[in-house]
Amino acid sequence: MSLTVNAKTYSTDSTQKDSVGYAGPANTLSVKDYIKLARVAPKPTAILSGVARTDAKLTRTLTLTGALTPSHDSILDIALSVPVGAASADIDSMLNDMGSFLASATFKTHVKSLTVNF
Repeated sequence: MSLTVNAKTYSTDSTQKDSVGYAGPANTLSVKDYIKLARVAPKPTAILSGVARTDAKLTRTLTLTGALTPSHDSILDIALSVPVGAASADIDSMLNDMGSFLASATFKTHVKSLTVNF
Protein backbone atom coordinates (compact mmCIF):
# COMPACT_ATOMS: atom_id res chain seq x y z
CA MET A 1 0.00 0.00 0.00
CA SER A 2 0.97 3.60 -0.33
CA LEU A 3 0.18 6.89 1.34
CA THR A 4 -0.11 10.17 -0.56
CA VAL A 5 0.80 13.34 1.33
CA ASN A 6 0.95 16.73 -0.35
CA ALA A 7 1.30 15.12 -3.81
CA LYS A 8 4.17 12.88 -2.61
CA THR A 9 3.74 9.11 -2.57
CA TYR A 10 5.06 7.21 0.43
CA SER A 11 5.39 3.42 0.02
CA THR A 12 5.01 0.84 2.78
CA ASP A 13 8.45 0.10 4.18
CA SER A 14 7.80 -1.70 7.47
CA THR A 15 4.83 -3.16 9.30
CA GLN A 16 4.37 -4.18 12.90
CA LYS A 17 1.28 -5.12 14.90
CA ASP A 18 0.09 -1.57 15.51
CA SER A 19 2.28 0.58 13.25
CA VAL A 20 3.25 1.01 9.62
CA GLY A 21 6.24 2.91 8.26
CA TYR A 22 6.16 4.57 4.86
CA ALA A 23 9.26 5.61 2.90
CA GLY A 24 8.95 8.80 0.88
CA PRO A 25 10.39 9.67 -2.52
CA ALA A 26 13.58 11.18 -1.04
CA ASN A 27 14.24 8.31 1.39
CA THR A 28 17.64 6.58 1.00
CA LEU A 29 20.07 4.83 3.33
CA SER A 30 21.55 8.19 4.35
CA VAL A 31 18.59 10.57 3.90
CA LYS A 32 15.32 10.14 5.79
CA ASP A 33 11.93 10.93 4.32
CA TYR A 34 9.71 8.71 6.42
CA ILE A 35 6.21 8.66 7.88
CA LYS A 36 5.18 6.29 10.66
CA LEU A 37 1.54 5.77 11.67
CA ALA A 38 0.85 4.02 14.98
CA ARG A 39 -2.12 3.23 17.20
CA VAL A 40 -2.93 2.06 20.71
CA ALA A 41 -6.31 0.45 21.29
CA PRO A 42 -8.52 1.70 24.13
CA LYS A 43 -8.16 -0.11 27.45
CA PRO A 44 -11.41 0.17 29.41
CA THR A 45 -11.47 0.39 33.19
CA ALA A 46 -14.30 0.19 35.69
CA ILE A 47 -14.91 3.95 35.39
CA LEU A 48 -13.80 4.80 31.83
CA SER A 49 -14.57 3.18 28.47
CA GLY A 50 -11.00 3.84 27.39
CA VAL A 51 -9.02 6.18 25.19
CA ALA A 52 -7.78 5.43 21.66
CA ARG A 53 -4.37 6.85 20.85
CA THR A 54 -2.94 7.53 17.40
CA ASP A 55 0.38 8.92 16.32
CA ALA A 56 1.69 10.25 13.01
CA LYS A 57 5.41 10.98 12.78
CA LEU A 58 7.31 12.53 9.88
CA THR A 59 11.12 12.31 9.92
CA ARG A 60 13.06 14.13 7.23
CA THR A 61 16.79 14.79 6.86
CA LEU A 62 17.42 18.47 6.21
CA THR A 63 20.46 20.14 4.66
CA LEU A 64 21.78 22.74 7.10
CA THR A 65 23.38 26.14 6.45
CA GLY A 66 25.72 27.80 8.95
CA ALA A 67 25.56 24.83 11.33
CA LEU A 68 28.26 22.55 12.74
CA THR A 69 26.99 19.62 10.66
CA PRO A 70 25.89 19.58 7.01
CA SER A 71 22.60 17.79 7.71
CA HIS A 72 20.38 16.52 10.51
CA ASP A 73 16.93 14.99 10.99
CA SER A 74 13.86 17.10 11.63
CA ILE A 75 10.91 15.36 13.29
CA LEU A 76 7.23 16.31 13.37
CA ASP A 77 5.26 14.10 15.73
CA ILE A 78 1.50 14.45 16.15
CA ALA A 79 -0.17 12.47 18.92
CA LEU A 80 -3.91 12.29 19.48
CA SER A 81 -5.91 10.81 22.32
CA VAL A 82 -9.65 10.31 21.79
CA PRO A 83 -12.00 8.93 24.45
CA VAL A 84 -14.27 6.06 23.42
CA GLY A 85 -17.71 7.45 22.58
CA ALA A 86 -16.50 10.77 21.14
CA ALA A 87 -18.74 12.01 18.34
CA SER A 88 -17.25 11.87 14.84
CA ALA A 89 -18.15 15.55 14.33
CA ASP A 90 -16.21 16.51 17.47
CA ILE A 91 -13.14 14.62 16.23
CA ASP A 92 -13.45 16.25 12.80
CA SER A 93 -13.74 19.69 14.39
CA MET A 94 -10.64 19.11 16.51
CA LEU A 95 -8.61 17.85 13.52
CA ASN A 96 -9.80 20.70 11.30
CA ASP A 97 -8.91 23.32 13.93
CA MET A 98 -5.44 21.90 14.52
CA GLY A 99 -4.84 21.39 10.79
CA SER A 100 -5.67 25.04 10.21
CA PHE A 101 -3.37 26.06 13.06
CA LEU A 102 -0.49 23.93 11.72
CA ALA A 103 -0.76 25.70 8.35
CA SER A 104 -1.04 29.18 9.91
CA ALA A 105 1.57 31.93 9.98
CA THR A 106 1.33 31.90 13.78
CA PHE A 107 2.41 28.26 14.04
CA LYS A 108 5.16 28.78 11.48
CA THR A 109 6.46 31.70 13.58
CA HIS A 110 6.25 29.50 16.67
CA VAL A 111 8.38 26.79 15.01
CA LYS A 112 10.90 29.05 13.29
CA SER A 113 11.54 31.50 16.12
CA LEU A 114 10.38 29.51 19.17
CA THR A 115 7.85 32.22 19.97
CA VAL A 116 5.13 31.12 22.39
CA ASN A 117 3.57 34.40 23.44
CA PHE A 118 1.35 36.00 20.81
